[in-house]
Amino acid sequence: MRQLARLTMLATIVAVPNAFAQAPARRTHADLVTLFNDWREFQQPKRVNGVPDYSAAAMAAQHRALATYRRRLAAIDTTGWPIPAQVDYHIVRAEMNGLDFDHRVAKPWANDPGFYATVFAEQSDQPAREGPHAYGAVELWSYTFPLSAADAAKVSAGLRTIPPLLAHARVNLTGNGRDLWAFSTGDIRDQSQTLGELEAKLGAGAPSDLLANVRRAKAATDSFATWLAAKIPTKTGKSGIGVANYDWYLRNVQLVPYAWQDEVRLMERELARARSSLALAEARNRDLPALVPVASAEEHAQRFKAGVDEYMAFLRDHSILTVKPWMAPALQARVGSYSAGPREFFTEVDYRDPEVMRTHGYHWFDLARMTNEPHASPIRRGPLLYNIFDTRTEGHATGWEEMMLNAGMFDARPRTRELIYILLAQRAARALGDLRMHSNEMTLEQAATFASTNTPRGWLRLDARTVRGEQHLYLQQPTYGTSYVIGKIEVERLMSDRAHELGDRFSMREFMDAFDAVGLIPVSLVRWEVMGRLDDAIRRVLH
Repeated sequence: MRQLARLTMLATIVAVPNAFAQAPARRTHADLVTLFNDWREFQQPKRVNGVPDYSAAAMAAQHRALATYRRRLAAIDTTGWPIPAQVDYHIVRAEMNGLDFDHRVAKPWANDPGFYATVFAEQSDQPAREGPHAYGAVELWSYTFPLSAADAAKVSAGLRTIPPLLAHARVNLTGNGRDLWAFSTGDIRDQSQTLGELEAKLGAGAPSDLLANVRRAKAATDSFATWLAAKIPTKTGKSGIGVANYDWYLRNVQLVPYAWQDEVRLMERELARARSSLALAEARNRDLPALVPVASAEEHAQRFKAGVDEYMAFLRDHSILTVKPWMAPALQARVGSYSAGPREFFTEVDYRDPEVMRTHGYHWFDLARMTNEPHASPIRRGPLLYNIFDTRTEGHATGWEEMMLNAGMFDARPRTRELIYILLAQRAARALGDLRMHSNEMTLEQAATFASTNTPRGWLRLDARTVRGEQHLYLQQPTYGTSYVIGKIEVERLMSDRAHELGDRFSMREFMDAFDAVGLIPVSLVRWEVMGRLDDAIRRVLH
């Protein structure tokens, strides 16, 4: 008995430390941030001689290794964490789901030639460039010309990777989706044009190695375009991801509480509402003079500056939100310049009332806020991956147009109401194209024709760039086309619920300040923070 007791005691001494070793350590938000930093480094492709490796072997290895990061995340127990910390957890979860989806379904490195376009002359109005792109993009807009010696070296280094990257692309690209191949040629031609313009802009006095890398990059881009053109006739497959995959992506990456079929019904409803509202506005305004487009550079400069000034005054005077000193300059820097050429869709609207698209220019407020008032959490301080910010950025900017209409901003110009509903009809029509391309019910050309036909006044012309360019992006980046209207609906629902909850205590300024303070994250997570509690709309995406 004494020997048995000693053995039992010894077993207990050995077992207790093992039990403690197996028990999860206490996890904190700081642990999550550490994981986030490790994850972001892992998410980037390995580089071989400075060139990102998207080979089948490298991608398979990355997908296998992803499981390690997902286990690390699952080991973090967020019980008792404050809501903002829990929100950060689900942001990281969504990003990891995004990489998993790319490996299992989208595989842009294998299916999308446009993935290999990596030189861009203009800044996106989003936190990160729309759609999937290979690592190491050269964002020329971010440099001041003439280039300093340090910047010239950076640009040269970025361009140096293009010839080997495009050589690898010819091996990596094995997909059979005809539309993704056919419409990516435009992206590659745009890159060639950008590189040609860069060489002219640099001039003969630029560093010789920089000029040499520009020329090599352009030659490689032109050769790649020729190779693509030869391959397109052999591509016969569908490019959509299918309804089941679309549903998974909505719920697990975009954190949207709807399925494909729900979104079809919502888009059909918004398209009908927009066109019927337009018809009523046109009947109401039939005796008023038509809105006349801007017709000269001088008129453009005057009206667009006035549009920004009037907009900012309205926001301030009506206590819509707290106006910051960096807001007006952010908008003024993006009014553009006059073009006498054929107008694209958004120019048709912009030139008739320059204040309308300034409301959609909330994007520039968002980007300026990231610079001037960075979020306290490192997880939200920079752009989220996989465009999972789009229900907040694109959705809010789209909804803001009609919100400002209803707030009275355009009361002095009744015909501007018509423009707001034309914009909404276009967003809903092109979203239906997104949905039906991915269900493989429509080709890209059919989706473009549908969007053009269902946008009022013939402004979304089939002989212009906008309509096909948009549908191509939505084919490359599933759910992006629907985010404008779905995000709008969800922001409206959040405002409705908050106003109903607070009653007479509701303040538009306080609501918008709280909304902006959350950062550029999925609207479902914005809702969680602003409402301060879980509800069914949030729970549906937090499984």
